[in-house]
Amino acid sequence: MRSDQPAQQRNNSSGSEVSLEIPPNAIYNTSRDCIVQDGDSADGGSNCCTKTTDWLKQTSANIFRKKTLYKRLPILTWLPKYNRNDFVGDLMAGITVGLTVIPQGLAYAGIAGLDLQYGLYGCFMGCFIYIFLGSSKDVPVGPTAISALLTFQTAHGVWQKAVLLTFLTGVIEICMGVFRLGFLIDFVSGPVSAGFTSAGSLIIFTSQLKDLLGVNTKGDTFVDMWISVFSDLHNISWNDAGLGVACIVVLLSMRAMASMSFGPKEGKEKTFCQKFWSGLFWVVGTSRNAVLIITTSAIGYYLLSSDINIFRMVGYVPEGLPKFSLPPFSMTTVTNSTSGDIIEEYESFGQMVSSLCSGLIVVPLIALLENMAVVQAFANGKPCDATQELIAVGVCNVANSFAQGFRGNGGIARGAVLNSSGVRTQMSNIYTGLIVIVALLYLTPAFYYIPKAALAAVIMAAVIFMIQYRVVKPMWRSKKSDLIPGLATFIACLVLPLQLGILVGIGINIVFILYHAARPKLRVETLCTSNDIKYIMLTPDRCLIFPSVEFVRNVITKHGRKTTLPVVIDCTHIYGADYTAAKVVSTMIDDFENRQQKLYFYNLQPRVAEVFEGINNNLEVIYDMNSLELMLSGKEDHTTSKL
Repeated sequence: MRSDQPAQQRNNSSGSEVSLEIPPNAIYNTSRDCIVQDGDSADGGSNCCTKTTDWLKQTSANIFRKKTLYKRLPILTWLPKYNRNDFVGDLMAGITVGLTVIPQGLAYAGIAGLDLQYGLYGCFMGCFIYIFLGSSKDVPVGPTAISALLTFQTAHGVWQKAVLLTFLTGVIEICMGVFRLGFLIDFVSGPVSAGFTSAGSLIIFTSQLKDLLGVNTKGDTFVDMWISVFSDLHNISWNDAGLGVACIVVLLSMRAMASMSFGPKEGKEKTFCQKFWSGLFWVVGTSRNAVLIITTSAIGYYLLSSDINIFRMVGYVPEGLPKFSLPPFSMTTVTNSTSGDIIEEYESFGQMVSSLCSGLIVVPLIALLENMAVVQAFANGKPCDATQELIAVGVCNVANSFAQGFRGNGGIARGAVLNSSGVRTQMSNIYTGLIVIVALLYLTPAFYYIPKAALAAVIMAAVIFMIQYRVVKPMWRSKKSDLIPGLATFIACLVLPLQLGILVGIGINIVFILYHAARPKLRVETLCTSNDIKYIMLTPDRCLIFPSVEFVRNVITKHGRKTTLPVVIDCTHIYGADYTAAKVVSTMIDDFENRQQKLYFYNLQPRVAEVFEGINNNLEVIYDMNSLELMLSGKEDHTTSKL
């Protein structure tokens, strides 16, 4: 290896030929924080047990120190400063979200293919746990439309499997948090997330046609559902359809009411009357789901008491809190003997886990994506702790499974309601949870009279705003190729089960990433020194690793063979390399030597040079333009020596 650095600045104590110091007058633009350390292996290193003990002591000290305790129990930070204003803000926000959660919980249970009470069972335990572990005041924990759909496609409407899915995914989320795997959401790009959410919203919308129109929507995919809808179209219930469409129109109108304001928008002070009407419209618009359900259930009660049975009702919902017990680790299915189905079927824990399949991977990943979307949306630029959110949501779901609830996490729609309601701390979750408990204890008899079409309307009026059509135009303007993984994810999620569709989208996105990594950009310039000596300068724009190094070598060799001019590789942007790159670079050096054509490496980082040197010592490394000119003119710098 050749270097233009002074000999006294080289570290030869361990036989290393890599220069550790850069001349003061060198033009060196890359990182200088690389230090090559000699391995102290005279006695084989420290004893393994001693190292393990030291690691355990250090880990324990880090876990139990005050800073870590406050980070993992955020309640210790905000609770000592809790005051009356915080109480009022949290109370109002918690009640507002509670009125939203109850109808949504009932409706989401329908999406999951479960009895309605399971939707409410999953709405209170997580709220209480999140108060202690949650890092964001704007996250209301509970079932969401996407989590309900994933639960249906994974557990297929079997409540034992849905509860076990809640438990196992909660444990997986805790493990992901402990091992700091929150970075996994970085593999779900914006286009993939938009395609998944849009496809999910269309599937949810379609699944509710069974309650809105009274037709069958069998199947796990969008295509299968629509085939069953068209096959059963002659069985439409026109009464339910008319009520459902009317409810959707009312909900969309009430949604617009929430953003209406009376009086001057800015500058002048609003009068009391203007404030009153603005506040009233906001409350009614925000609580639109609860208002609609209360109104339609009153209508349903009146009709049934008058012996007018024109709508299909929700029916009986068990009263009281769930039975708190361990999640079902095995199950026995007993069917009606008159139906001709299997009378009894036993599934062990292993069989149940096997049936959950890819849902155990996809559900935690999507839950993290949903939850972090809420946290980041209202963080106001503050850093967000994905690790803490994984731990918090994981513990919430483990607790939910002991109350027979199905999966839940933060939802962006409820998060927006919570934020706009003036929430101050995570304490708002306790009031939401208490409202759900009150509903389970005292209001379940009233749920009998809720028309199914009204619950379907609640879901359909919400999910139509989840379709991410607005991102298409910005994507087209900024980078058109991003539309490919987004569109592929959208189509895959419609044709395949949702959990497989998102995996297809992530896979395509990773292929795009690997392709770009394997095809770096190289700038090729023909330059002249101050004494008119021409040379070719090639500048790669990224590190040299196995997917890209062969491509870079072919480009450099191609331009080198076209001329006899010396070739200089500007390594300013090469901040890393691997063994494969070292082998290819060694071959390239030999190729240039055989043609008796000069090849120089300019601004090569010492740590990268060490990797290359492990295969070939004949590197000629230059760190400033003066040395480069001397080398090109054949006047080798007096500080250069053969290593």
